[in-house]
Amino acid sequence: MPTAIVTGSGGLIGSESVAHFVEAGFDVIGLENDMRARFFGPEASTRPITERLLERYPGEFRSLEVDIRDAGAVMSVFADAAASLELIIHTAAQPSHDWAASDPQTDFGVNANGTLNLLEGVRAHAPEAAFIFCSTNKVYGDLPNRLPLEGQVFRLELPSDHPYYEGIDTTMSIDASMHSLFGVSKAAADLMVQEYGRYFEIPTVCFRGGCLTGPNHAGAQLHGFLAYLMRCVVTGQPYTVFGYGGKQVRDNIHSADLVAAFDEFRRAPCAAAVYNIGGGRLSNCSMLEAIELCEQIAGRELEWELSDQARMGDHRWWISDLRPFQDDYPNWRLDYDVETILREIYERNVDYWTVSA
Repeated sequence: MPTAIVTGSGGLIGSESVAHFVEAGFDVIGLENDMRARFFGPEASTRPITERLLERYPGEFRSLEVDIRDAGAVMSVFADAAASLELIIHTAAQPSHDWAASDPQTDFGVNANGTLNLLEGVRAHAPEAAFIFCSTNKVYGDLPNRLPLEGQVFRLELPSDHPYYEGIDTTMSIDASMHSLFGVSKAAADLMVQEYGRYFEIPTVCFRGGCLTGPNHAGAQLHGFLAYLMRCVVTGQPYTVFGYGGKQVRDNIHSADLVAAFDEFRRAPCAAAVYNIGGGRLSNCSMLEAIELCEQIAGRELEWELSDQARMGDHRWWISDLRPFQDDYPNWRLDYDVETILREIYERNVDYWTVSA
């Protein structure tokens, strides 16, 4: 039976990956030390998700409390799994550009050095295994903010004849922009993943994601936009929109759609692949549009305020161009749009949030 290693296995994309690949016939080893609780507080802990996965898959999944910054521990995991290791899905990260500024050493250690440790484990023990990395659109810094956006009633939008109207692709530079420290640490990891693909001919891919979401997201103010927004609507907690009049646009991809893309790549991997990935033109919204949808679904009004201060390096508009990935993997498609995602988040969590409020 083939083995997969999933880092950040208790998180949104990690837990979706565990379930998907167990069902696909893999033994899955999760590396998870619940640093999300340290980053964002106990409400953002991944431990409940890990416990549910262990209960659901007692024979096919095991979770190891390994810090990916520990090179020796990482190498030991790879050595033990080497004989059957076919897939590595690297989702573990410090994911907030706001938080990164408070502790740059930890941010870079997790995002960059941790990724290097994993790549070294692959190179030493499983160089033919597919290595899938959850990168980020923050590698482009604030260059998207220089696009000629037009103000509409509820959103900012590109002119329909602009080359990026269908979405931003990887022709956008990652240079000469402000990234946030998080964006820099993830860009370092992204480039290293590409280099191990080219230099050592390891099948690697960087998926540069926009907003990744789904019902298992432990949303917090600094990370997990849709889940946190819906939670605030349900519980009556005040919400702050930072900048741009609430018209900033994000594409949102459901965790199941993203992991389906992972599966397509592992079936036909190549070296040093890079794709922008997200909800594309099917699944995107502005903050104002997201608030209205959440209120409709929950049947409650949100108490919110608008701050004039935008977050450093935050994007005014981001929609991913999915066509390059779809051209290479034509069997893949999106199954979820924003409204479907929000309804699932609400239905899965409303009882828990109501009791906890």
